[in-house]
Amino acid sequence: MQKNNNRGQFYLFSKRRFLPFFITQFLGALNDNLFKNALLVIVVSTAVASADTNTNFITNLAAGLFILPFFLFSTMAGRLADRFDKAFLIRRIKFAEIIIMLIGCFSLWQANINLMLVVLFLLGVQSAFFGPLKYAIIPQHVGDTELLAANAQVGMGTFVSILSGTLIGGWLVTSTQGPMLLGALTILVAIVGWLSSCQIPNAPPEKTMNEFPSTFNPIRETAYNFNLAKQNKTVIYCIFSSSWFWLYGACFLTQVPNFSVTILGGDPKLISILLGAFIIGVAVGALCCNRLSRGQVEPGLVPIGALGLSLFAIDLYFSSTAYAAINTVGNSVLPTTFLTMSSGLRILADLLFIGLFGGLFIVPIITMIQRNTDRISRARVLSVNNIFNAAFMVSGSLLGMLFLSKLGWSIPQFFLLLAILNLAYMATIFYLEPVFIQRFKHWANLKPSNNSH
Repeated sequence: MQKNNNRGQFYLFSKRRFLPFFITQFLGALNDNLFKNALLVIVVSTAVASADTNTNFITNLAAGLFILPFFLFSTMAGRLADRFDKAFLIRRIKFAEIIIMLIGCFSLWQANINLMLVVLFLLGVQSAFFGPLKYAIIPQHVGDTELLAANAQVGMGTFVSILSGTLIGGWLVTSTQGPMLLGALTILVAIVGWLSSCQIPNAPPEKTMNEFPSTFNPIRETAYNFNLAKQNKTVIYCIFSSSWFWLYGACFLTQVPNFSVTILGGDPKLISILLGAFIIGVAVGALCCNRLSRGQVEPGLVPIGALGLSLFAIDLYFSSTAYAAINTVGNSVLPTTFLTMSSGLRILADLLFIGLFGGLFIVPIITMIQRNTDRISRARVLSVNNIFNAAFMVSGSLLGMLFLSKLGWSIPQFFLLLAILNLAYMATIFYLEPVFIQRFKHWANLKPSNNSH
């Protein structure tokens, strides 16, 4: 299934072996974020009407309920994905989504926050089972020379769906008849997602496996799968790097709303603009990977991405400080006003480029995990990646609580800390796994090399 590298960036969208899967995963991520953001908006609105509502508690509980299934079910999901036809499992998962969203629709119509939280947990369960399948099925349906492009497009689609779901969910639920319309939309998205999953070509297991541990103990299974990942040191360092990226990105996504209002004195609409710049940046960076690496899996892009993540985060600290020094308008800066200010445009550019270099960073990392993992255990290794991603994201939340709530740091100072920690963390990874720097030198034509990973 080797394909010519000279084909266009979106060549795979014309192929049944890729397009239905892309639509399926796009709509799944869209639904997750439609419902999750709608829930958060309803919680905040309820808090305004009732002083008894503990907004922070429910918000953190919601985040925890969505992440918890990744710890509980990822290993089981990886085992099933390696043992059974992946397309078959995806279709069953997407059908379950329809049922979940029917319950979710009812919870929205009734404004029942407790039931919404249950639905959010079920969506987390669904995502936990879909995660290992998502990146394990791609190498079965695309050629080696198409793998990076496929991952780039999936990454682009995922972040666009996150942005779309966040914006549409928040806007629709606050409109007239919003909960009813949003509920109907989530059901429609789930049905279309299931229909698209029915078009995904079969992806049978590589061979029958008898050594799968027959246990539902997530700790034991995680340890077993972690040992599989450790068989290739490049894979394990890529898992740690991927997890760090999600910690880093989650910290920025979490703090941007407060940053927009409290630091920049912006109108609430400014939040969407800044989040949009960040997420669009990631999507663009993901698409740039294929062109910059000439269609090959290129670890040399990872140091570039890591450096850009830190440099623009450092500049974000200085640009936000400069903005605060000249902003005398107060907490009423409209987006149009913000975009006419040079310091405002600089902040927007910083967030855009943080996202862009994040895209350059994460796509090669995921592709390297796929390429360097044994085909018969790929999904189980990817389940380990999902667990570490979730653990690092939780750690990022704790880090934010420590420095922002307990120690009283400002959000720009927290961004600066993340930038410094990123340099230190990635320098350690590059020292332990020299292939990243070696391949960067080769990519930049600074040092010839015949090695390829």
